[in-house]
Parts: sequence; C-alpha cells; structure tokens
Amino acid sequence: MNLILKPGDLAALPDDPARLFGREAPLALEVGFGGGRFLTHLAEARPAWNVLGVELSGGSMTRAFKRLRRAGARNVRLFRGDGRFVARDVLPPGSLHRVYANFPSPWPKKKHRDRRLLRAPFFRLLASRLASASGALHLTTDHERYFRSAVRAARSTDLYRMRFTPPPHAALGTKYARRWQDQDRTIRHVAFFSENVPPFSFPPVIEPTPMHHAILQGDLPDLAEFEKIVRQFDGGTVVVLNAYRAVNETTYLFLTLVEEEHLRQKVLIEARPSENGVFVGLKPFGDALSTEGTSEAVDCVTAWLCERGLTVEEALY
Repeated sequence: MNLILKPGDLAALPDDPARLFGREAPLALEVGFGGGRFLTHLAEARPAWNVLGVELSGGSMTRAFKRLRRAGARNVRLFRGDGRFVARDVLPPGSLHRVYANFPSPWPKKKHRDRRLLRAPFFRLLASRLASASGALHLTTDHERYFRSAVRAARSTDLYRMRFTPPPHAALGTKYARRWQDQDRTIRHVAFFSENVPPFSFPPVIEPTPMHHAILQGDLPDLAEFEKIVRQFDGGTVVVLNAYRAVNETTYLFLTLVEEEHLRQKVLIEARPSENGVFVGLKPFGDALSTEGTSEAVDCVTAWLCERGLTVEEALY
C-alpha cells in the first residue's frame, strides 16, 4: 500500500481503516500535519498504531511524504483533503483512538471564524468517531483566543471532559512551535476526552456512485476556443476550467474542478470516438472518487457537446 491515499482508493464511505492500512490496530489521526515532523514522531513512537495524516497543502504533503519515506515509516497513510470530510465520510463510528490538532489555523478575522476546525459541530461529530473508552483529541496552539474558543465549544456539547497540561515535547518540535517559542509566545495544550456518545448519528454526506458516462452520436467539434463552464447543483459546484485536444487529435480532455461539501477534486473528463459513438466519461487519472459531483461534470461536458451538434444515445449518470 502506498503512503498516500487518494479519494479513488476508498472502497466505500465510510471505509474500513483495517483495509486502508492492511491490519487491525488503534487509529490515530493528525489534522493539518504541515511538514510531517509530529506525524513522523508519532509513527516511530507508536509502531503498533495506524496513523492517518490529513492536510490541505500540496507542498506540505510533499515534505511529509519525503520525511516519512526517509524514516522508513510503514504505519502511516497521508490524505490530501479536508479533515471534516475524513472524519465524517471516511471513518466509521468509534474508530478513532487519538486525534491531534497541532497549531491549527486560527482564522483570526471575525468573518472567517466559521472556517475554524474546532467548533461545536466538529466536536459533536468527533464524539461519534472517537472510541468511547479511550478516545481523545489533543490540541496544541499558541493562539489564546482560539484555545479559549475551542474549550468553550467542547463544553457546550456536554460530550467531553478536559485535561489541561503543558504541551507534549513532540508537539514543540514542529516548525510553527519552534517559531513561536523563538518569539516567546505561550503555547497551550488541552486533551478532550470523549465521555458521551451524541444522541444522533452522522452518516456520510458524500455518496460514491457507479462510474458514469455517456455515448453520443456525431463528430467532435473543432476546438478553436473554450469558455469556462460553471454549474451549481444541490450539494456543490462544477467548474469546467479548460479543454485540450490530445496529440492524436481524436480525444478531448476537459480539466474540471468538482467541489462538494468538504471534498474538492480536480478531474479530467474525456470525450473520444469509440466503436459505439463518442464516449464521454471520467478519465481514470488521479484516482478520483466517483460522486454526484463527477456525474455532474460528465453531464456538463455532454451538454457542451450537444450544443455543438452531437446527440445523446445513452447516458448512465
């Protein structure tokens, strides 16, 4: 199994962590692992654990991957995406032993505070995903207001008990911790222990769908120019950013951004001649997760081609 998990690697939502790691073991999650220093420490200190790191930054993914590979870590998987999507859609109830949030983005501006991870809705969701006997979230931050806000949010749920301690040594070895210590900032730490299971469930919002495609009749049009297509649908947005002609001039590729709740994917939709007509579908590139959003992307490209004289013979989406 590769260190990096892609959306297309998910067999179902939620998925079985034992399948993703190839073994049964306590599962730890770090949300926003940055350069991967703490993640590498955790993998080495807890070889009997499965360790999942989630990060939005592509640069951080690359740095963490190189660090983990140099360390020879085999019990880690990396996922580029939103931690809320992973907690809600990927992980089943009761599956998490530990969660770590080290110096999460505080989003200090008032208009951006709803982007903070550690708010009451996330604490309620997380209580359903933590193992009831031992599950805990560890927060380490230098941002006093964010720290107080997270504590208030957790208390408001009546689902946690808290333990306030000095920050663990491993968390102080990260890039941001070193920077803040050089500036003599106070670094705070709290562990939120799950005491109650919320009285409601959190089923996945994203639903995988069968691979979708369309068969059109007619000839592919000339591709002299292309104007970006934006489509809103119930649950997200599709943006067909650009279109390209392959070197053989018989295949068109449409670079498409699909945004659904806390899931963002860049995919390629292909349109190519086949023995039955012009095939339009999701190209098996980048291991995308087939969802309602990617179905909408196929429909966008299909509609664009139909506006240029092709007709739909078969549509499976």
